[in-house]
Amino acid sequence: MKTDSLFYRLFKSSPGLVLELAGLDCYDAKAYRFCSEEIKQTAFRLDGILTPPQENIDLPIMFVEVQFQPDANFYSRFFCEIFFYLHQNRPRQPWQAIVIYPTRQVETDGSLHYSNLLESERIKRIYLEDIKDPPTDRMGLQLIQLILVDEEKAINSAQNLIKHIKIQANQETAVHWLEWVETILVYKLPKLGREEIQKMLGYNDIELKQTRFYQDVFTEGQEQGLEKGLEKGLEKGLKQGLQRGLQQGLHEGEAKILIRHFKRLFGDLSSGTVSRIQQLNNEQLETLADHLLEIKTSNDLEAWLKSI
Repeated sequence: MKTDSLFYRLFKSSPGLVLELAGLDCYDAKAYRFCSEEIKQTAFRLDGILTPPQENIDLPIMFVEVQFQPDANFYSRFFCEIFFYLHQNRPRQPWQAIVIYPTRQVETDGSLHYSNLLESERIKRIYLEDIKDPPTDRMGLQLIQLILVDEEKAINSAQNLIKHIKIQANQETAVHWLEWVETILVYKLPKLGREEIQKMLGYNDIELKQTRFYQDVFTEGQEQGLEKGLEKGLEKGLKQGLQRGLQQGLHEGEAKILIRHFKRLFGDLSSGTVSRIQQLNNEQLETLADHLLEIKTSNDLEAWLKSI
């Protein structure tokens, strides 16, 4: 007979023995009941995990959760997700968790079951209301401020941020920050089109496409398009083939930018999703670009592609 079966039978007949072994004084030990229960597995999904290099076992794995809505079950779900991940993956590194709240009012009380964890160094709770007037060279924090600012102040805040980007950021990084400023405003001001927002911010697509990032992407797309165009030109005429090649190159460049954007948000995309984006026409690509912030998950992207 297995030893754990012996313990099970013993504890079932004398539940108070568990408390006695643990040195716990419970005034009503006889009221306890001991039983074995199967925990039904449910689907868990962590918002984000920061994983260090596998060879560096001193750097912790970071579980990151952005919680902008009150949720009475948040901590029970979050810690279940963490421990289930640790059970399945058995990482060699230690772990920490970061929870990001907009304000303290959003956080729900987890002290009943999780006070020791919440008070330990394992958990870092961040309240964005505490981040006020970040330095102008901290572009990431400035973007977070832009996300939180009231709609009526959004354009003015974005204009000030763009001034700092143009002054402080080099050509390679400026496009990254400009793209995010525009993306945030498209989300915050859905009634305004992308061109209207660009006009208010004082820049346009031409300015963006002068940066090295866009030049690299479009050059790559144009080169691929030229190769295809030259092949067609041998059959149907060089001039017609080159024109088609250039158009195809621009199209592929736009598609490549969108694919990079979604990979940055969701990780690797399926080959089917990548193929469907590449097959969109120019008008559809523009429409997809205008709805970037409405697409928050890979499922949203799949639904949008199926709707066209």
